Amino acid sequence: MAKMEVKTSLLDNMIRVGDMVLLEPLSEETFINNLKRRFDYNEIYTYIGSVVISVNPYRSLPIYSPEKVEDYRNRNFYELSPHIFALSDEAYRSLRDQDKDQCILITGESGAGKTEASKLVMSYVAAVCGKGAEVNQVKEQLLQSNPVLEAFGNAKTVRNDNSSRFGKYMDIEFDFKGDPLGGVISNYLLEKSRVVKQPRGERNFHVFYQLLSGASEELLDKLKLERDFSRYNYLSLDSATVNGVDDAANFRTVRNAMQIVGFMDHEAESVLEVVAAVLKLGNIEFKPESRVNGLDESKIKDKNELKEICELTSIDQSVLERAFSFRTVEAKQEKVSTTLNVAQAYYARDALAKNLYSRLFSWLVNRINESIKAQTKVRKKVMGVLDIYGFEIFEDNSFEQFIINYCNEKLQQIFIELTLKEEQEEYIREGIEWTHIDYFNNAIICDLIENNTNGILAMLDEECLRPGTVTDETFLEKLNQVCATHQHFESRMSKCSRFLNDTSLPHSCFRIQHYAGKVLYQVEGFVDKNNDLLYRDLSQAMWKAGHALIKSLFPEGNPAKINLKRPPTAGSQFKASVATLMKNLQTKNPNYIRCIKPNDKKAAHIFSEALVCHQIRYLGLLENVRVRRAGYAFRQAYEPCLERYKMLCKQTWPHWKGPARAGVEVLFNELEIPMEEYSFGRSKIFIRNPRTLFKLEDLRKQRLEDLATLIQKIYRGWKCRTRFLLMKKSQIVIAAWYRRFAQKKRYHQIKSSALVIQSYIRGWKARKILRELKHQKRCEEAVTTIAAYWHGTQVRREYRKFFRANAGKKIYEFTLQRIMQKYFLEMKNKMPSLSPIDKNWPSRPYLFLDSTHKELKRIFHLWRCKKYRDQFTDQQKLIYEEKLEASELFKDKKALYPSSVGQPFQGAYLEINKNPKYKKLKDAIEEKIIIAEVVNKINRANGKSTSRIFLLTNNNLLLADQKSGQIKSEVPLVDVTKVSMSSQNDGFFAVHLKEGSEAASKGDFLFSSDHLIEMATKLYRTTLSQTKQKLNIEISDEFLVQFRQDKVCVKFIQGNQKNGSVPTCKRKNNRLLEVAVP
Repeated sequence: MAKMEVKTSLLDNMIRVGDMVLLEPLSEETFINNLKRRFDYNEIYTYIGSVVISVNPYRSLPIYSPEKVEDYRNRNFYELSPHIFALSDEAYRSLRDQDKDQCILITGESGAGKTEASKLVMSYVAAVCGKGAEVNQVKEQLLQSNPVLEAFGNAKTVRNDNSSRFGKYMDIEFDFKGDPLGGVISNYLLEKSRVVKQPRGERNFHVFYQLLSGASEELLDKLKLERDFSRYNYLSLDSATVNGVDDAANFRTVRNAMQIVGFMDHEAESVLEVVAAVLKLGNIEFKPESRVNGLDESKIKDKNELKEICELTSIDQSVLERAFSFRTVEAKQEKVSTTLNVAQAYYARDALAKNLYSRLFSWLVNRINESIKAQTKVRKKVMGVLDIYGFEIFEDNSFEQFIINYCNEKLQQIFIELTLKEEQEEYIREGIEWTHIDYFNNAIICDLIENNTNGILAMLDEECLRPGTVTDETFLEKLNQVCATHQHFESRMSKCSRFLNDTSLPHSCFRIQHYAGKVLYQVEGFVDKNNDLLYRDLSQAMWKAGHALIKSLFPEGNPAKINLKRPPTAGSQFKASVATLMKNLQTKNPNYIRCIKPNDKKAAHIFSEALVCHQIRYLGLLENVRVRRAGYAFRQAYEPCLERYKMLCKQTWPHWKGPARAGVEVLFNELEIPMEEYSFGRSKIFIRNPRTLFKLEDLRKQRLEDLATLIQKIYRGWKCRTRFLLMKKSQIVIAAWYRRFAQKKRYHQIKSSALVIQSYIRGWKARKILRELKHQKRCEEAVTTIAAYWHGTQVRREYRKFFRANAGKKIYEFTLQRIMQKYFLEMKNKMPSLSPIDKNWPSRPYLFLDSTHKELKRIFHLWRCKKYRDQFTDQQKLIYEEKLEASELFKDKKALYPSSVGQPFQGAYLEINKNPKYKKLKDAIEEKIIIAEVVNKINRANGKSTSRIFLLTNNNLLLADQKSGQIKSEVPLVDVTKVSMSSQNDGFFAVHLKEGSEAASKGDFLFSSDHLIEMATKLYRTTLSQTKQKLNIEISDEFLVQFRQDKVCVKFIQGNQKNGSVPTCKRKNNRLLEVAVP
């Protein structure tokens, strides 16, 4: 759908005029009005032929999306509405397909949007060129070089929040496929005076504010900086923050861009250290001090700042301090050292800061060039993008504005020359007669500035090199002498002034009438800024720095390479750079973007006609239109021209089968357009007057309306015919379906009637057959009944004979059967409960049923026991198995057994897992604990008891101290041979150990426990499970126990009631231990 919405021609739905060449009538007023009307409708781009006029909207517009890029890709320049993408695409395709080197010249005053325009051009080229890992890396590096250069070369001015304070020319290099290989950046005249002083309402370069706002506390400490802007004299405070600008976020963007471009971490750190040093240089202040010889010298007030600078740059503090206080002049073999007064010291400080920053900027450009330069040596195609400062007319214009305006004069000169050249070449290429065009040639102004003998720059250099006292006033006097007769130069004493002494001009000023208007220059500072001197002592101090980057920035400070020749002036360097740039531009096909600032408030939706008028004049846009219209105002290839206007002629509509030129000739002859209004070129039609083109457009518009009416008529007829045929077809289908439905309904009616008749007939037949069958059945039943009666008579007759012979036996069997039946019915009602311990059972009614009665009682008991067992869980089964085992071992053998039957076997009587007291004991035992019980261990010596914790696990028997939980003895179950106990009602038992085992070294154990039956049973079962051997359980009132090397007899006797029901144990002698059981 997006493709459908794109305009198919520059002339379609045009808001006013999209190409100023077609503006009628042409005047300054109509030109501005046309721009304003288009600006009000967000149409910020307008053409002058192939030149793009861009009006800064001061807001974001939705006209740069990826969809827009695709719309303008590989499209004719005039095919769509004016856009910067159209010019970018035209330049890129000319470079790729025609092998022509291109350059895009972006001009305009500060704040007109030149920098954004250059970004848009580069982003478009990056979007439409090839893809791939290497290509994408090159594109990303080219695009990311912008944030770095903007941070170090742009600043906020009163006219622009992101003003470029340097000129930039980038050559983007492509291979034969049109894929970018790399690039080379050239910079021109960085405004380094801004480092030390900024006009009111303006800021220093962005990087200073970004560093202080976005750097981490750790980085600031390392650079010896503080976040407060007011701490630094080089930063203006009245506009330190800019609305809508996030310096901290921009700092992160710059660091990321440096990484993408290819800066190493230590290089980025070195750059920031130099920036910090420049900031801190501004905080160095001087005080006057008189010497003995009466001369004044300067001293640094606070050396703390100097110390921190020296620590940052690794310079000896005494060397730098001396360089700020003394100046050494060398002439041939002589050296003269003089002191600097306070003014000279401040000049030296500022000169060092400016040179340090400008050289750092040049190093940055060279470093970026190293990263983005093409790596291959194949032949390259080149597209140059020039983003350079526009013409500047300020309230106070100085040396910088003079140099900038000189550069713009040269750009205007080459613009006029190349535009005329391009126009002339097209006429010659198309075979159109060329007529000379009169235009203002600004070469006379360029000669006034750059002439090698009597030009202003030459005289400024001559004045700077002249011995003796040189001041700005002497320079102005020389200008008045040499340039007094020049028609574009004015001063208070020049002959071109209105009077002999022109009082409208201030003193110490001169005025030049540029192509863009008159500019008044303040001569103050011209000589110093052109000299751009840095004392040799400071250069040498910088060269001695331990900081590698700073040392590389001042190669002239090397004592081994002292050059007494005076360095070239700033003016001569810039003049040479501009000459090189002009020579470079003349080798390429030019493309122009003229940027216009709509207002001075940097606000959207405001169009100041006076300001725009001023810019139109100095950009020479009206003159450019007149140059384009001097011959033919409009030209177009034959194919698109015929395609656009073929509907105006019956012979060419709807299809022309011959050559396109012949079709255009037929078309124009049919329309009776005068011959003087157009000419036929080799590939294009040339139209002289815009009125002719607008007449064609009006005719085309009327014809399109007629065609639209015709199309509507045909469409409506087609629609009605289609609807009629559809209704006719629908009627046939509906009729067919109705006839089918009616026949189907009639068929169902006939079918249902037939079924009713059939059902009645079948019913009549069925009833008839039924009557016949019933009659037949009654006959058969009568025969059967008669036969039965007859057979019954015969049987009864025979039975009477048989019954009389066996009557007694039959009566006995019948009686017995009735008694048994009554017995079982009574048993059913008298059944006892299902409890296995319920011994009730009904009495037998008859003696002969005695054996049957007992057998039934046995079977019923077994059945209810099984039912009872089936209710047990696995744990209950285990408990009852243990109880059964205990019954087999101790029933009728141990008097204590009956009291244990009702007690459940718990095993773990001590909660070892829950009680923190036994945590140590629990950690020492890794096996499952089967029994945990406190027992009384009988002392072998005196028969007294000691409390011990008795533990039984799967493999061991353990004894532990009850208080501390410490394990006293550990006996493997394989070493337990026998358990002995009495038959009486006591809890004493002895554990006999295998002789010779490690556990038996102290002898057997004699214990007393309240859970003897449970402990003995579990010990028996565990030993059987682990050793597969039955443990011997000895029940006797007298048994032997091994105590060390002796065997002691343990004897159980009936005791008195003194101790109540508690058994007592006493040692009678060495061989007898007597236990009294109550």
